[in-house]
Amino acid sequence: MTSDTNTPNAPGAGRTIISVDAMGGDLGPAAVVAGISLSARKNPDIGFIVSGDEPTLKSLFAKNPSLADRCEIRHAEEVVTMDDKPSQVMRYGKKTSMWAAVDAVRNGDASVCVSCGNTGALMAVSMIRLRKLPSVNRPAIACLWPSRNKSGFNIMLDVGADIRADQEDLLQYALMGASYARNGMGITRPRVGLLNVGTEEHKGRAELKVAHELISEAAGPADFEFVGFVEGGDIPSDRVDVIVTDGFTGNVALKTGEGTASLISDFLRQAFKATPFARIASLLALTSLKRLKRRIDPRRVNGGVFLGLNGTVIKSHGSADETGIAAAIQLAITLSQSDFNHKLAARVASGAAARQDAQTDQGE
Repeated sequence: MTSDTNTPNAPGAGRTIISVDAMGGDLGPAAVVAGISLSARKNPDIGFIVSGDEPTLKSLFAKNPSLADRCEIRHAEEVVTMDDKPSQVMRYGKKTSMWAAVDAVRNGDASVCVSCGNTGALMAVSMIRLRKLPSVNRPAIACLWPSRNKSGFNIMLDVGADIRADQEDLLQYALMGASYARNGMGITRPRVGLLNVGTEEHKGRAELKVAHELISEAAGPADFEFVGFVEGGDIPSDRVDVIVTDGFTGNVALKTGEGTASLISDFLRQAFKATPFARIASLLALTSLKRLKRRIDPRRVNGGVFLGLNGTVIKSHGSADETGIAAAIQLAITLSQSDFNHKLAARVASGAAARQDAQTDQGE
């Protein structure tokens, strides 16, 4: 289980390999290794390449002997901190655990990379090492949002890869989001909505109106249903499976949702402690409260997927504990085993070809 060991990729191992950056999270490598251990117990056919400080990781893995033949440690001397600027990491980050973790996917040693590190730096490193898919202007970050759908979640993108998005970008997000819903969540014909300030077709910025037309035209060939404009209240609804927006709006919505969930949780806790009768009521409602807590637990939906790259990268929440990290790894396993990135690349390529054909026909 050292840097010169290739145990996870040994001939005949037949394992899906996940690359993990062990050093980037707020809780340190101990939480990452605990998350790997939790995931390994649930997925006996998965192997791991773990990048980080080798002495530290060896000490942690020594406490988990069952992982000995399933993990390869790749030593990295440096760590990307949350304060590091993406431009600095691009210039000087080659010796970091984040860089090594992404390179494992670039070199074909692993199928998906998972990191809890600095989002901007991770996107920058991923774009440098993996490059964008042909015809993709801007990669996007897709997140899972608790919803009323049977699956329990909706997909929203972009939630922060780039604050800008024109009509062509929004079309690509729709294609990528539909592919994610189909291959990552098993939704045969995803319903896609375009986030706007109203559902009427005359509302919104000019690029949104053009994007509405483009997505509508692409829906049939790409085999998804376009429901048109949706509003903020539709994000957790059962009206859509995929919500398309620019990174600025998506990130604000995401952080607002997280803050609101935390506020409601605090208010409920205070309310059930307010009086002796409230405490009794909380005991009577304990089972229902636990069920509610589990359903809205952000750790269960931990992991933003970078879409539009020549490889799959998952950004785990920086403060994720072992449960959250295991959830991000589970998402990585699901996407890897569905051959997600190849299908995504094919979908984006077919969408670009169809768009080019349409423009050619219009020009004749």
